[in-house]
Amino acid sequence: MFRRTFWFTAGAAAGVWATTKVNRKLKQLTPESLAARAADKALEAGHRLKDFALDVRDGMAEREAELDDALGLNAPTEPELPAQRRLTIVENHSKKHPKSLENTRNTTYSYNRNEDH
Repeated sequence: MFRRTFWFTAGAAAGVWATTKVNRKLKQLTPESLAARAADKALEAGHRLKDFALDVRDGMAEREAELDDALGLNAPTEPELPAQRRLTIVENHSKKHPKSLENTRNTTYSYNRNEDH
């Protein structure tokens, strides 16, 4: 009698265990569950890709800084300002007419550019 009770209990437990496993697997294979898992994997892949891109960008900036140092492009230099031009303009403006334009004031120009005619 104990033997039958033992095997009956063992069979019932195995049946409950197998039913639970099958139901879990079926829930994992529903379209909603598959879509959620795919979305999670896509987000994970996106985060990995973003981390990779940031690592590449950091490496590029580091390498560019190394090359700039090697070429001497990071040397601190004070930029020279261009010479002031305002004084020159004011001096030229104070004259009424420059000499080069005085002779051509009364000259009439021909609008025919073709001088072969």
